[in-house]
Amino acid sequence: MTRNSKGSLVRPYPLPQSASTPVVTPLSPSVVYASETPDALDDQYEGRVHGYTYSREGHPNADVVAQRLDALEGAEGGVLTGSGMSAVSAVLLGLLKTGDHVVGGNQLYGRSLRMMKEDLPRLGIATTLADPGDVAAVAAAIRPETRLVLIEVVSNPTLRVADLDGLAALCREKGVLLAVDNTFTTPKAIRPFEHGANIVIHSVTKLLSGHSDVMLGYVVARDPALNERLRVFAVTAGLTPSPFDCWLAERGMLTFDLRFDRAQATAVALADHLAALPGVRRVIYPLRADHPDHARAAGLLGQRGCNMVSFELTGGRAAANAFTRGAEGLSFAPTLGDVGTTLSHPASSSHRALSAEERAALGLSEGFFRVSVGLEEPEALKAVFTEAVAAAAAVS
Repeated sequence: MTRNSKGSLVRPYPLPQSASTPVVTPLSPSVVYASETPDALDDQYEGRVHGYTYSREGHPNADVVAQRLDALEGAEGGVLTGSGMSAVSAVLLGLLKTGDHVVGGNQLYGRSLRMMKEDLPRLGIATTLADPGDVAAVAAAIRPETRLVLIEVVSNPTLRVADLDGLAALCREKGVLLAVDNTFTTPKAIRPFEHGANIVIHSVTKLLSGHSDVMLGYVVARDPALNERLRVFAVTAGLTPSPFDCWLAERGMLTFDLRFDRAQATAVALADHLAALPGVRRVIYPLRADHPDHARAAGLLGQRGCNMVSFELTGGRAAANAFTRGAEGLSFAPTLGDVGTTLSHPASSSHRALSAEERAALGLSEGFFRVSVGLEEPEALKAVFTEAVAAAAAVS
């Protein structure tokens, strides 16, 4: 407790007391928190009372957002981190050790793939990639030293749907942890713990906060002991998020349900519209009957196809350049979940580190785009895409 008896001290004044409480969560940017005595500090560190000491170890704004996310996922004790990839890192680096083996989905986000293929092996952690829609393929990849399987419910950017129930059963049988990145789908579409997952990961940067002005991640385990290991690693590695980003994220999450429903409804309409345009080779959206995993998507997601649509132009890089130039008013940017629709070109952004042959194996041609549908009026969005696809077709 800061004393206020010496007016000449730099920080002598306590917070003003009030009989009322703020409606909006206060922003708490303080890096440090003062305790009254060493005994009081012991009480905090040893868990007899709750309090804050140093913001790298936790702060009020992070706890508020973590509690909101816990409620969405049906979890307890989630850990907020500085980005989605730091949440992935907390799992892979905080729970695995040299000599362990991890299986990853073969269509993970590009940076997750890079970590699996380059960083973990450098640390003596072996990795294998397998199709998460094929339980037999994942089973064949599991070894005696396998400790964890990491998948996305819906893959980035090809929107393939994992066999979540089958993989959960396999991991239970083998005694392996199943970690699920739920960023694309969000808890509005699916709650992985209800399907047998052990760990859930989010890039809160995306649709949950929803305004492209926040960088945050979140990870939570079903087992409290695993949660504690994740928390300790995050604190030690300095993965703690800033209070301001947490404060902004909470504001964004207040409208998450509304934004999800609006963007998803528009995504359904846009996917059907794109499929009818000359110059579009294919459209990928989980609720469409021509999606390769349509039956599985219906079983897992019901009518929650989410706000992501992927499609492929008939042309190559020249057509891709013409398309982005023609998509007037839309942001060509490697992100998703914004209030405005954004376009992503995996070959030049998220998956640029892969070879051309590796991208081709995933179906990521130069004409492949991922669309994160925002809150625009559907008819206005259709008009923009019609013009942009026509511009691409003109150079194909």
